[in-house]
Amino acid sequence: QVRLVESGGGLVQAGGSLRLSCAASGITFNSHDMAWYRQTPGKQRELVAVIRSSSIINYGDSVKGRFTISRDNAKNTVYLQMNSLNSEDTAVYYCKASRFPFSYWGQGTQVTVSS
Repeated sequence: QVRLVESGGGLVQAGGSLRLSCAASGITFNSHDMAWYRQTPGKQRELVAVIRSSSIINYGDSVKGRFTISRDNAKNTVYLQMNSLNSEDTAVYYCKASRFPFSYWGQGTQVTVSS
């Protein structure tokens, strides 16, 4: 059974930082692309960052230069370091694991940035 468990969300002041973690089980972690998405009510889920099994990284335009994605294959965990947070970063953040043709989602963790 595949499980993706996000943690690290919470309430932070504008300009602050948070580090999200996503612990995976039930998959061959190092062969999966790992990504962070976020979603606010009434909007589509948005790609924040992806780190591929090859370690190639891509970021969404709105987080470039502020967020850093990384992975620890030994711990089956992907991280999202979020700096210089602003109110527009408020969302539920989801972890996704992909290996064609399958993908799996975590349950999400809330990030709220107060101005």
